[in-house]
Amino acid sequence: MILYYCLLGLIAGILNGLFGAGGGVAVVPLLKKAGLEPRKCHATSIAIILPLCVLSCFAYFKAGNLDINLALIYIPGGITGAILGAWLLKKINNNILRRIFGVIIIISSLRILFI
Repeated sequence: MILYYCLLGLIAGILNGLFGAGGGVAVVPLLKKAGLEPRKCHATSIAIILPLCVLSCFAYFKAGNLDINLALIYIPGGITGAILGAWLLKKINNNILRRIFGVIIIISSLRILFI
């Protein structure tokens, strides 16, 4: 099981480096496959992705690919949304949560393929 989690971390890190926080998209279903219940999958995914995002952000910054001023504009809304999302996570039924996650993945996939 340790090897599984190490591989999961490697996959999440690669996806995070390539696509920003996209590693979380892979982490949630893989944690679920490992037997975690959906709420724990989402929360654990955030804990995994946070340090990866910090490292990726630093790498993007060093390469000159970060617009810090634009990022600062988004942060207050993002913090508010994160607090609201964490609060909602406690209230939403696991089946509804799974469906919301699936719809977001489908919409994201379609956007990537056709826009």
